[in-house]
Amino acid sequence: MPDLRSPIGIFDSGVGGLSVLVRVRALLPGEDIIYYADSAHFPYGDKTADEIRDRSEAITRELLARGAKLIVVACNTATSAAIACLREGFGVPFVGMEPALKPAVERTKTGRVALLVTPPTASGEKLAALIDRYGADARVETVAAPWLAERVEAGDLDGAGTREIVERYLAPVRATGADVLALGCTHYAFLHPLIQELAGAGVEVIEPSGAVAQQVRRVLERDGMLNGRSEGGSVLYLTSGDDAAFGALRERLRRAGVDIPE
Repeated sequence: MPDLRSPIGIFDSGVGGLSVLVRVRALLPGEDIIYYADSAHFPYGDKTADEIRDRSEAITRELLARGAKLIVVACNTATSAAIACLREGFGVPFVGMEPALKPAVERTKTGRVALLVTPPTASGEKLAALIDRYGADARVETVAAPWLAERVEAGDLDGAGTREIVERYLAPVRATGADVLALGCTHYAFLHPLIQELAGAGVEVIEPSGAVAQQVRRVLERDGMLNGRSEGGSVLYLTSGDDAAFGALRERLRRAGVDIPE
């Protein structure tokens, strides 16, 4: 059985969830963490909901076999498709992802906000429920943004092709007059500086990884499973794909300025 010294598990379809890992590591430096990148099955956007649930369950079993005490589904698409069945089927707490619509609505001055999400998230019931819950006080524009996650998986955070794609997706945001843009994919967090630059000073760009890290801490405290160490936590990286390629991509992201733990 897991105890407070057991690791936190985090998984994503690829490297996007590393943005969550960075924030969890900064907030809880004494916790051991296992990160699983399902790179052999990236992207999840072209998978059915059943396929995503199957992969999420398989990864959960792997993380539990390694003793995980809590699992972060660090992928909006997997959260939407699978977190309900994961919570029903496994005996550990799960923390999922959702676009930061609530804080976006709280911060807007124009009454107009935009969500930048993957196509499966854009059409999912979970996002529709989120908009119903928090969007009554603002006009919400949902922008489906294919190909951005693929740019991050290629390690291209600021190239000409990535800039062109970001500009294309910002056009409808500008057209609505939105002054807050919420990023709804963990991969997009790595593009936050570029998106903010191209969006301009009149648009605040926000993403939820810090809030997710805070929720991880709250759940561990609630369950009496918070590791008492103030530092010294380890990170183990796993992937369903090529280990060397995953390691090389982490190094490219570090060189781009992302503080990914060794």
